Amino acid sequence: MYFRKKALEDLPQEDTAIWSCTKEGCTGWMRDNFAFQYVPTCWQCNSPMTRSMKILPMLVNTNHEMKEMKKGISIR
Repeated sequence: MYFRKKALEDLPQEDTAIWSCTKEGCTGWMRDNFAFQYVPTCWQCNSPMTRSMKILPMLVNTNHEMKEMKKGISIR
């Protein structure tokens, strides 16, 4: 018998701003529009990150003010 795989739908891709870890050997990166800080640190190794571009599938972030939000909850 012959079973044919169903063709997967191609996701639209775009050039996306990302933050990449500067530490050698670390593969940490994140999309800029999902970062909580203007200049984030790597979530894996806490090293500084640099901004670059990468072609990724399109994702929509409806919360445009993530960098202006405070991290965590303040306990008084």
